[in-house]
Amino acid sequence: MKVGIIGYGAMGAAFRSVLEDEGGKVTAVLGRASSLARTRAELPTSVLVTDDVAAFCAAVDVAVECAGHEGLRLHGPRVLAAGIDLVVASVGALADAPTEAALRAAAETGGRLVIPAGALAGLDALSAARAAGLEEVRYTSRKAPRAWRGTKAETMIDLDAVTQATVFFEGSAREAALAFPQNANVVAAAALAGAGFEATRVALMADPQTSANRHQLEARGAFGELSLQVLARTLEANPKTSLLAPLSLVRAVLNLGRKVIV
Repeated sequence: MKVGIIGYGAMGAAFRSVLEDEGGKVTAVLGRASSLARTRAELPTSVLVTDDVAAFCAAVDVAVECAGHEGLRLHGPRVLAAGIDLVVASVGALADAPTEAALRAAAETGGRLVIPAGALAGLDALSAARAAGLEEVRYTSRKAPRAWRGTKAETMIDLDAVTQATVFFEGSAREAALAFPQNANVVAAAALAGAGFEATRVALMADPQTSANRHQLEARGAFGELSLQVLARTLEANPKTSLLAPLSLVRAVLNLGRKVIV
């Protein structure tokens, strides 16, 4: 497969590194005009670096979005409409109803919209359990204070003064995904797999005692009960993001071309 990346920051670079270790190849990068020179300097000359969506689509079989919510809203529908499968990192953007509708509509007649698990485990079981009926789904995120810097958390809690694990946000998955676009994409993935954006309840915590990102998912329903926890190392270049996130993107891309999928 010829793989393209939309947005080439810390996530895009980590994804490309792992993909190439697994034998895959990035053939094109779609970015903003202001970032093209920097991106070209970081990539081989064989990789097309462009801000032209049509040229990008002509050079790839599958696209991986690593551009953030605005990048997905701007480019996602056009890429899907061109018949390109799209693997999404910024899943939280789908918490915005018009964005979700535009992406789903484009996928109906175009490429497939692929939602990976990201840094969260258990979404396969959660999705299966939905068929029997889910009574409760809760997600809790616990990250170091530095992972919440530059986000709305700074207006909700004194990140410099927190001395123990502290909940600073409780609400729906929709509220969390829209308020914390850099930190809560797994919340949206859990909501889409399970009970939906309104019924999935979320707690976000700042914990000065951890250097990793701790994700906890709990669910109960007719199927029984589910409880799991992931302690994920963060990307060195971006503590807001778990290392599992780009690894999950690579798995999703490679599975598109496999005959046996686990």
